[in-house]
Amino acid sequence: MNIYFIILVACCFACLIRAWIGKSIPDRMVAIDIMGTLAVGMTALLAVITERNFLIDVALAWIFLSFIGTLALAKYLVHKTLDE
Repeated sequence: MNIYFIILVACCFACLIRAWIGKSIPDRMVAIDIMGTLAVGMTALLAVITERNFLIDVALAWIFLSFIGTLALAKYLVHKTLDE
């Protein structure tokens, strides 16, 4: 299971580099969103390893908040208000 953590951390590092050198805001937004998804994957993997079920709830809440944040940022980037 440790190899999975190493792979996920390496992918997070790659996304961090992409967010740092991204040429446009949408590139950076996608990199940050993927980092959130990878963090949820690490949380779910930790839940399986430690057999603590509440971590699955944390992962679900995190992914829902990440999705809502992505939608809000996407609407902001197309210059629309959030109530449309």
